[in-house]
Amino acid sequence: MSETLKVPTMAEFLAEGKQPEILFWVGSAGSYDDRAKKITKAFVKILNRAQVDFAVLGSEESSTGDVAKRAGNEFLFQMQAMTNIEMLNAYEVKRIVTCDPHSFNCLKNEYPGLGGHYEVLHHTQFIKELIESGKLSIEGKNYEGKRITFHDPCYLGRANREYNAPREVLQTLNAKLIEMKRSKSRALCCGAGGAQMFKEPEKGDLDINIMRTEDALKVNPDIIATGCPYCNTMMTDGIKNKEKESEIAVMDVAELIASAQNL
Repeated sequence: MSETLKVPTMAEFLAEGKQPEILFWVGSAGSYDDRAKKITKAFVKILNRAQVDFAVLGSEESSTGDVAKRAGNEFLFQMQAMTNIEMLNAYEVKRIVTCDPHSFNCLKNEYPGLGGHYEVLHHTQFIKELIESGKLSIEGKNYEGKRITFHDPCYLGRANREYNAPREVLQTLNAKLIEMKRSKSRALCCGAGGAQMFKEPEKGDLDINIMRTEDALKVNPDIIATGCPYCNTMMTDGIKNKEKESEIAVMDVAELIASAQNL
């Protein structure tokens, strides 16, 4: 079923003298990377279906500064963060939801020290909230009987100890959720963290994404579920390296939920 996506901006809400329930922080990957854009669209479809009053910053959204910080440029991080905080505070933003665990961690844990105090949720936490409140019901049977394994993003899992929300959302699909041997607090990184996504491997570097893909392949999944656009890229590259792309799909939790809803 094709639906016209409704994506209002904070400026539009301000013009009407209203405040949205949440600000959807799209993030750099979700804005510019073609694969990650599909995750963004899937989440917007869910928000539209659940009739959530949300807004985005649009062209006013900038990088959180996370990559600069991880790469060691604290000065650039603070410049980017302070610019964002000034704008978020001007809009009186209270609640932020993002599909990017890196933005989630940065906004939640590092912005308060610079004056940015917000309730920040990962999109799987918010989808869980929608399901539990009855605003979103999972009706599709697209994944019944499918074997799904979830890869824990570092900045959602170990950094913020959120392991349950994505799994509880996936369990609504009537699929068979299977855990890798290294999961939750013991999960292996996909290899993109610490700004490694944006540089070539150095001599002697291990192919972490290949190692993590091998972890997933050992449990014979039909689908590798992710909750991070960078993890999605690394696991997809791993599946291609193993020549398994015709057998195993790599999908974000939001894409799976949207697909189950035939959105």
